[in-house]
Amino acid sequence: MENNTMNKGTLFANDKKGNDKAPDYKGKLDVNGKTYNLSGWVNTSKQNGTKYLSLSINEFTPKEAQAPSKKQVEDDLPF
Repeated sequence: MENNTMNKGTLFANDKKGNDKAPDYKGKLDVNGKTYNLSGWVNTSKQNGTKYLSLSINEFTPKEAQAPSKKQVEDDLPF
C-alpha cells in the first residue's frame, strides 16, 4: 500500500489562539517519513502592504514523550 502522506503537510486555522504571538495556522508536515510541527502567521509587508504567510517548523514530539507537568510530578510523589 502506498503512503500518500509522505512529503506532504497540512495547515489548519488556529481556533485556540490565546495571544497575538500565537500562530494563525497550525499543522503537521511529513518529510521523508519524519513528522514536524508546522506553524504559520499572516503578516503584512511594510514596504507595499502585501499580505504573506510566515512559517516555522520544529520536530514533532508525541505528548507521552514530552516532559511531565508539575501536577503529574506531584501526583507521582509517594507522600
